[in-house]
Amino acid sequence: MPAPAPTLAAECGLARLEYHERVGSTMDEAHRLAQAEAAAGTLVLADAQDGGRGRGGRSWASEPDAGIWMTLIERPRDSHALDVLALRVGLALSDALEPFCAGRITLKWPNDLLVGAGKLAGILIEARWRESLPEWVAIGVGINRRVPASFPGAATVHADIPRDELLRATLPAMRRAAAQGGRLTPDECARWADRDMAYGREITEPRAGRAVGIDASGALLIAEPRGATYAARSGSLVFADVAQP
Repeated sequence: MPAPAPTLAAECGLARLEYHERVGSTMDEAHRLAQAEAAAGTLVLADAQDGGRGRGGRSWASEPDAGIWMTLIERPRDSHALDVLALRVGLALSDALEPFCAGRITLKWPNDLLVGAGKLAGILIEARWRESLPEWVAIGVGINRRVPASFPGAATVHADIPRDELLRATLPAMRRAAAQGGRLTPDECARWADRDMAYGREITEPRAGRAVGIDASGALLIAEPRGATYAARSGSLVFADVAQP
């Protein structure tokens, strides 16, 4: 990689940076390091992944030199903060990445960043617990630097932006997001509303109705046909007006 790992780690506010030209999954490697007592702020970064994954076990195209494929280890103690961590990281990445994109970044609950109709980045959060407290959390992020051959509709950052420049912009923002405690603040909820691509749209999943924002716990609020509002805490958005493959 262009900058030596220790130099880039210091520039990004990391405790350690583990770089791989190719790895099965940065998420799996991060869990292995965390189990071996890797410090908070340890990052696993790969040029390519053979088994990159997103939420629900979905595959993530991780071609060589095509994006940022990374997982950050943190060691939070606040379980309420874990509930909203994907949303908080999404907000942080939106602000950090937007200067590098051709359009405005919008957010799709709970873990996707889009430019226009194309997916720019995805977030995967996996925590490991000891008794009732989180022992560590692995924050997986994939950011497209060029359009994957298998996903021609994806969005990307501007061409020819050095990977290290993107890391310097995103990692401090991710670490600040991971350090915050508690549920989402009113300001964070307002910032999400400003970028919410689902607001007002009819959806079929995770429950039929109309998406009307999120609450401080990170739940998706769904106005149901009978007039009640349902708070969905898991699942993925499926829009009624978009044909599914």
